[in-house]
Order: sequence, then structure tokens, then C-alpha cells
Amino acid sequence: MVALLRRLALILALAAPLSARAEQQDIAAAARGVVRVVLVATNGSDAYFVGHGSGFAVAPDKIITNAHVVELMREEKNLVIGVIPSEGTKTYGGKIIAFSAGNDLALIQLEEGRLPVSTFYAGAVSDGQHVTAIGYPGTVDRAQGLGLKQLVEPLGTVKTSGNVSSGRASQNFDTVLHTAPLAAGNSGGPLVDDCGRVLGVNSFGSVSDGNDAEFGFAVSWREIASFLRQAGVASLHTVVPCRSMAEADAAEAALTQREDARSEQSERARADAREAAINKARDTAERDVISARENAMAGAAVLLALAVLGLGAGGLFYSQGREKRATWWLAGGGLLLFGAIGLFFLKPSFSSIDERIQLPEDKSVTGNNAYAWAGDNICRVDVNRSRLTISEPNDIGFHWAEGGCVDGNTQYVSSGTGWQRANVPDDHGFVTVSRFDPATGMLRVQRWLPDIDTMAKIRALGDGPIKGCGSDSTLLAKIASLQSDLAALLPAQPNERIVYHCQKGRLAPAVR
Repeated sequence: MVALLRRLALILALAAPLSARAEQQDIAAAARGVVRVVLVATNGSDAYFVGHGSGFAVAPDKIITNAHVVELMREEKNLVIGVIPSEGTKTYGGKIIAFSAGNDLALIQLEEGRLPVSTFYAGAVSDGQHVTAIGYPGTVDRAQGLGLKQLVEPLGTVKTSGNVSSGRASQNFDTVLHTAPLAAGNSGGPLVDDCGRVLGVNSFGSVSDGNDAEFGFAVSWREIASFLRQAGVASLHTVVPCRSMAEADAAEAALTQREDARSEQSERARADAREAAINKARDTAERDVISARENAMAGAAVLLALAVLGLGAGGLFYSQGREKRATWWLAGGGLLLFGAIGLFFLKPSFSSIDERIQLPEDKSVTGNNAYAWAGDNICRVDVNRSRLTISEPNDIGFHWAEGGCVDGNTQYVSSGTGWQRANVPDDHGFVTVSRFDPATGMLRVQRWLPDIDTMAKIRALGDGPIKGCGSDSTLLAKIASLQSDLAALLPAQPNERIVYHCQKGRLAPAVR
């Protein structure tokens, strides 16, 4: 029945649409790091809106945009840069710290504040893949009649979608050609894949007279990587291809089915081997019992013959009046007779065959329990079971201690067949729920990227990350309560799921 249900789940998973279309919550998460970059001229107490573009965070306090968005800052001394996030209530000032007209990139340092950092996709971009441009097109602002006050306040981004048309790049620098509609104001905003990873920085679009298709050009990762490296900025990037959670679920269902089939075959093989061992042991036991019975009966016959001789000799000596010698022979014959009787009745019975069967110890299933993992472990990513959006598939260290203490300062709580823990870091805009199953050595890490309002509600659940280990009921109740409260605030589907297989060992130190 279980196997049937698993097969049904696999069929349903495979029947789901596997085309890599944008996961809306991933695009929404990517948009939270996008900002409006405005240039404002100051003249005494008056301020004048000069122009704007888009940008996004490559570090908590650094924004990348196009060079042409901020190039007037290099000529006009009375201009200031404003950085307007897509959510929240605060706006920030900034200054240019790196500028490259050659590939149309610029880097802005925030004077204060921190923003969600975007992750780049450093792998090959596929021809025809679906992409989304995120930014602040001026055509939408004008259509909505926004004034200066609205343009310098946090406002949601505009998202347009299209496809990559590879094979044609700009002649001046490496770009990604795509069909996502762009307008003035999109410049400097990100072009992202369906997992929300940045493929390039939107720079310019083709000019159309209304009858031709429009195309956009985004500065490629190769150009961006070189620019950031020269600016001394370490970006977040990954090379894991994007796939939907439905694809990850289907892959995991297929893997689980294959593993179940292998496990079933292995169980049958073990059962057959055990049955063969039982039959062999029974045959050996039967032979031993038959041999022992034959030996006992032969011995009893010999003793009986000797007893008859002894008793006969004793009777002969008694008839001759030699009573002393007769007594010894009669006693000896009697003992031999009792020995023959005893050997006959004490011979092994056929019912003792089952007691004599000796089977080899079955070491094929050792099983793991919560204590088998105590100490250092290395956990390696199972990419086939995972969906990575902002993380690299790196091995991690995992120190497990009796009672669910991980790495000496993170307490997991028992939940069903495994141990679970939620984590809300102070300095990152994501929530992590980890689950470790000691029976299989599998660690599952799921990560959500909620919006700023949801993140504020989550942080209000406690007074910071719960640290320390122990069996104190208050601590365990606090951890369990946080997990329950998070379930009510977070969507059912996470943005990222990383599945690790753990094994005993120590992670090698990083080379510096």
C-alpha cells in the first residue's frame, strides 16, 4: 500500500508542469533588494528632480547601477544621490565609489542603512530562457501622475518578463539580449531568472517605431564580476541552475521510488539469503543429531554387551563359591547396564534440531540512532533533491551531541522521527528551518525570504536568536513555540530547500 501511494505521488509530481516559469515569491524576494536611484539638484532650500534610474544591492551598504544613470554627478557639483528602497519607510543618501563608463557600471556607497543583497547567477545563460526585468520605468510613474514627493518615497517595483535571445551582444561590452520590455528608469535594475538570481544589469533597449519588436540589453555577469572585483566587493553568486520547487519535488519522488525499489530488492535478497542459511543450518543440525543418536545407540549396545558379560561372569564366579570376585563382576556388570540404559535414553531427540540451528549474525542492517552521530560530521549537498536559489552547494560541518545540541550552541527539539530547529538571524532578511533525521543522516534546510513587514512580525516573536543548548523545559518550549508561530506567518513553500547527506568526519579548514 505504501509503495502504491509513493508511485501515485510520483505520477502526480511528474504530471505537474515542469517548464521553468518564475516562482512569484522568488521574484518578489529579488525585488526587495532593488532601489530607485534619484538625482536631485539643490539650490539653497529648494530641491529639483533631475532624473532617476534603478539599482540593486550587491552588499548590504552598496548599490550597483548604470554609469549613465549617475554620470551627471561627475559634472554637476550641486547634485546629490538619493537611494529609495522598494519597501519600508526610510530613504538613504549615497556617493559614487566606483565608475566605469566602458561597461556602463557604477557603484554607490550608502551613507547609512542596510538592504537585502541580491545573488548573481554565474553560470551559462540559456537561449530562450524566461527572464524578468525589475526596476522603476518612468513611463509607469508618468502614467500614475507621480510627483517629486512620491518619487523619493519607498515604492514597489515594476516587473516585466521576456526571454533571452542569445548570440547577439552589444559591440562595446558583453551583454545579455532579451525581450523583457524596458523604459527610461529601468537602467541599472536587475535582469533575473525564475529563481530571482541576477543575470545582468539592464543598460539600454532597442528603439522601436511602434511596429518593431523591442529588445533590451543587460550588462552580463562577466562584466559585473570584473567590475566588482576591481572595486573590492565580494558578491553573492551561484552556478546551480534554476529549477522550480515542482521539479525538485518530482526529482525527489523519482529518487525515493528508485531507493525504495533498491531497498525492496535488498530486503528480498537478505530474506532469501537468510532462508538459505536456515535451511543449511537445519540440514547440518539434522546430520549432527542423527550422527549423535547413532553413536549413542552404538555405545549403548557396546555397554549392554559388556554388562551381559560382566553379569554372566559374576554369576559363574558365584556358582563356584568365589563370592568376592563374583561381587566385583556383578557390580561392574550392573554399572555397565545402567550406563547402557542411560546412554540409550539420553540420546539426542529430533526435537532438539531447532535448538542446534546456528545462524550467522545479520550485519546488513545496522541502523542509526540519535547517538550514532555524536561528534563531528560532514554534510554534503544532494543537488538532485535540493532547490538552491541563493546558496552554493557547499559541504558544511555538523557537530551533533546527545540531546539535539548542534555545534555547541544551537538546540534542536525532537519532532516525530527527527529533530527540528528554526532560526531568525538578526542581520539577515531570511528565516531558516532545519530538520535532522538521525535514522538516515539526512539534514534538510529550508529558507524563506519574507518581505520587510513579515520579517518585522517574525522578529517581534522573540528578543533575538535563541542561543545555547540544554534540556531545560523553558528553553525547549521557547524553541517549539517559535516554530509554531513561524508556521502561521510563512508561506507553505520556501524559497530554498537544501538537502544534505551527513557522514562521520571533520570538515577540512578553508584555505586562506
